[in-house]
Amino acid sequence: QFKNINKGRKTNIIDSMLRMLEQYSSNLEDLIRERTEELEIEKQKTDKLLTQMLPPSVAEALKMGTPVEPEYFEEVTLYFSDIVGFTTISAMSEPIEVVDLLNDLYTLFDAIIGAHDVYKVETIGDAYMVASGLPKRNGNRHAGEIANMSLDILSSVGTFKMRHMPEVPVRIRIGLHSG
Repeated sequence: QFKNINKGRKTNIIDSMLRMLEQYSSNLEDLIRERTEELEIEKQKTDKLLTQMLPPSVAEALKMGTPVEPEYFEEVTLYFSDIVGFTTISAMSEPIEVVDLLNDLYTLFDAIIGAHDVYKVETIGDAYMVASGLPKRNGNRHAGEIANMSLDILSSVGTFKMRHMPEVPVRIRIGLHSG
């Protein structure tokens, strides 16, 4: 049987076992290296997602396992908006068309907010919420940052076209609160 395993070659049993153990060890090292690389890639994806959902300071505290202390911010301005007639647009559209609409619109908004000192808090459905003055305090610039960002968003929506209904204008309702 041993000759069959070694394809008819005469070899020492000990040498053969050592060679098989070395091969097994090498295969195991390759497998561990592969899995470690996969784990690192998944960890990077998780970290990126966490920092997109939470302020960086909160994300870091959670990763370190330390408690997150609530903070009080003296001066903050909030922006919130939604799409006028979204329910009607949704009723006249296929689900993927609604997803494409929101993705296109919020990708546009995300590009605009990158030029301002603001933090995207949330997008739920057609609601979009942004804050300035937190998580990084910016003195009394928060209201101006949100106002300028709002005007940029409003301007961009004027030329925005839905892929599946380019003839229907997209209008948004914007609200601001400062305090």
